[in-house]
Amino acid sequence: MLGEFEYLVISAAARLGEDAYGAAIRAEIEKTAGRVCSIGALYTTLDRLEAKNLVTTWMGEATPQRGGRPKRMVSVTKQGAQVAAEFYT
Repeated sequence: MLGEFEYLVISAAARLGEDAYGAAIRAEIEKTAGRVCSIGALYTTLDRLEAKNLVTTWMGEATPQRGGRPKRMVSVTKQGAQVAAEFYT
């Protein structure tokens, strides 16, 4: 069972596809849900979703725009997509 915020995170990651990473997911949630999202809450939720095998994460390449820091990339698993699709049923 998903909580509402978990659903928002999975949905945002799915919409972003290959461009899904922490800051982009946060911006997508704020844009589409009109809800403020702290980066700490987002990463805590990503950890929880990964433990449930609903998303997978990995460290991407470091970029100059981020001061040489890598992005934590996110991909929704098949199970995650299924659970999200059943959220409102």
